Amino acid sequence: MSIILRLDRVMADRKMSLNELSERVGVSNVNLSKLKTGKVSAIRFSTLNAICKALGCQPGDILEFIDDGENG
Repeated sequence: MSIILRLDRVMADRKMSLNELSERVGVSNVNLSKLKTGKVSAIRFSTLNAICKALGCQPGDILEFIDDGENG
């Protein structure tokens, strides 16, 4: 199973830059860039909450589950 981050898609839909989101959320550009490209293995609920508030979205808009057939 895989969780795919769709932050880039939601940001594009809202026409929000990485810099603007970084300022609104209080998270560095580097960390948001890692989230945007999916190069993270975890995200704090407080960060997810701040991102959803800034983008006016639900966590399910950013996170997507893909069943790749693996067990475990």
